[in-house]
Amino acid sequence: MKNNKKIGIIGLGLIGGSILKELSNDFEVFGVSKSEATIEKAKKYSNNASTDLNILKDCEIIFVCTPMNKTLEILNKLDTIISKDAIVTDCCSLKEFVTQKDYNYNFIPSHPMAGTENNGFDASFVGLFKDAKWVLTPYKNTSNTQIKKLTEIIELLGATPIQTTPKEHDIAVALISHMPMLVSQGIFKASSDNSLALKLASSGFRDTTRLSMTNIEMAEDMINMNSKNIETALLMLYKSIGELLKENYKEQISEIKDKRKNMYDKEGKNIL
Repeated sequence: MKNNKKIGIIGLGLIGGSILKELSNDFEVFGVSKSEATIEKAKKYSNNASTDLNILKDCEIIFVCTPMNKTLEILNKLDTIISKDAIVTDCCSLKEFVTQKDYNYNFIPSHPMAGTENNGFDASFVGLFKDAKWVLTPYKNTSNTQIKKLTEIIELLGATPIQTTPKEHDIAVALISHMPMLVSQGIFKASSDNSLALKLASSGFRDTTRLSMTNIEMAEDMINMNSKNIETALLMLYKSIGELLKENYKEQISEIKDKRKNMYDKEGKNIL
């Protein structure tokens, strides 16, 4: 028997589609996408799929999973549609830019630390969030009750909620996500004119450049909207490489290897 809680999802790509597929068996889920083709696919999981935001008017919890450049527009539109008691969270990979104003509803910015190099509803799947971290960055007087309601759903998705500030979040993701993506793209660009290098490239090059396959719209948003933190992260990378090349290389990489080995389990999940 389904829980009577109504959950809304805006944007049915990799993240939104995975949330819909995960929760549709246990909740009354409402999905919104601008794509009619995506709506037809989503209806296999929920009858409540539409291009119209107004279907979300009675939802208690809403996940906004649109591209970052569309998110503020959606958050503003929801102000005139949903109840002031509703809980809304965005799933953007940046958090400071969504905290510039207050909304009439309960807004709790968040970011699921899960994804693949693929995008779209067809790439979404049940289990995407299993054992992943899900960052929450409350930025105003959000009650613990509202936070608890959202974290309960996040935990049902299989993720582990972690709270921090929007600023600290954006600094951290520049180091572990945005800067590595840019470096991955740079490595491929540097190698792309050497036909022999590309012919010889095997698993090391494949794994190192996986992030160069990141969704183009998302990649552009990350670079444009978090440029200062990425620049700082690149300076830190340059400093670290310089330190590695100066002296005691063997000792330094032995320490790095040990720390890296103890960071993930056999399934590749972060255990810190």
